Amino acid sequence: MNTMLAGRLRLDSRTFAVEEVPVPVPGPGEVLVEVKAAGVCLSDVHLVDGTLTPFRPDDAVTGSGALTLGHEVAGAVHTLGPDVLGSWTPGARVVLQAGKTCGKCDACLRGFLCRQARTMGVDYDGGWAQFVIAREDTLVPLPDDLPFEQAAIIPDAVSTPYSAVVATGAVRPGQSVGIWGVGGLGAHGVRVARLTGAAPVIAVDPLPAARERALSFGADLALDPGAPDFADAVSEATGGQGLDVAFDFAGFPAVRDQAITVLGFGGALVLAGLTPAPVTIADSITFSARRNQIRGHYGSSEHDLDLLVGLASAGRLDLAPSVTARVPLAEAADAVAQLEKKIGDPIRIVLVP
Repeated sequence: MNTMLAGRLRLDSRTFAVEEVPVPVPGPGEVLVEVKAAGVCLSDVHLVDGTLTPFRPDDAVTGSGALTLGHEVAGAVHTLGPDVLGSWTPGARVVLQAGKTCGKCDACLRGFLCRQARTMGVDYDGGWAQFVIAREDTLVPLPDDLPFEQAAIIPDAVSTPYSAVVATGAVRPGQSVGIWGVGGLGAHGVRVARLTGAAPVIAVDPLPAARERALSFGADLALDPGAPDFADAVSEATGGQGLDVAFDFAGFPAVRDQAITVLGFGGALVLAGLTPAPVTIADSITFSARRNQIRGHYGSSEHDLDLLVGLASAGRLDLAPSVTARVPLAEAADAVAQLEKKIGDPIRIVLVP
C-alpha cells in the first residue's frame, strides 16, 4: 500500500478534507503505526475554525501548508524505522503520546513542560489517517483487554483532566471540587476528582443532559450556572466553606468569573479550558484577603499516559461510556460538525479507519 486516507487541514484557507496521500516512511528512531482509532477533540474543531493555530509547526507542515489532524491515537505497530532501540514488534498494540518533547532541555529533565514541545495533530501530522509516524519513545504498550477505541481517548480527554486535578489542582481526599463544563474533558474531570477522594464533587453545566451525565459519572451534585440560587447551593453543599478547587474545563470568561465568587479561603481556580480572553478579577481585595489563587494548566505529563492505561485496564476507569459515537475516517468532516454543534451531546467521537 503506497497511499492512504488522511484528514488534512489547509492552514491558509482552513479548509478540511479527507484526501489520499502517500503513506509516510519512518525515519531513525521512528515507528509506523497502523491507526485503529482516533479521537475527535474540541481542539480539532478550533483548528478547523481558525481559533487555534499550530504553535511550533515542523518543517513538513510549514512546507506543505497542510496538517493531518488527530492527537488521540491508538493502533498497532506496522513498520520499524532504522535504529529503533526498543523491543517493538509488528502487531504490538500501542497508544500514542499526544506530543513529543526534546528530552534534553532543563525543563524536560526536571519534569516540566518542554519549551520545544510539539503537539501531534497540531504541530506535526497526527492520527486522523490510516497510518501515522511516531517517535518510539512516544509509544505506550496497550494491554489486550483495553479496546483501541477506549484507549485512543486517554492521551487528552482523560490525561489532561487527570493532570489538572492531580498535579495542578493538587486535589486531596475530602476537598470540595467544582467542575465547570462537563464535555469531553470535564466529564473525565468528574471521574478523576471522585477517584482522588474529593468530596463533594460539584458539576456545573447549563445543559440538562450534561448535568445528568455528570451525576452518572460520579458527581455528588450537578448545578445549572444560571440558577438564581447557584451560590447558595454551592455554599450548602460545602458546609458554608466554599470550594477548595474550581476547574474551568469550558474556557469561557463567564465561567471563571462565577467560579472565583464561590471559592473558599485558600481556594484555587484552575484554568484547564483554553480561551484567548483575558482573566479578570472583579473584586481583587476579597480575592487577596481570602488567599485565593488562579493556576494555569495545559496538557499532561508523559508519565500520566502509562498510569491511566493501567487504571483503565484494571477497571478503575471505565471508558466505555465515554465513546459516544464511532465514525468512519472517510466521514471525519461530519464528526467535526457533530462535535461543533453538539449533535447527540457527544463526550468523545472516535474515528475508525
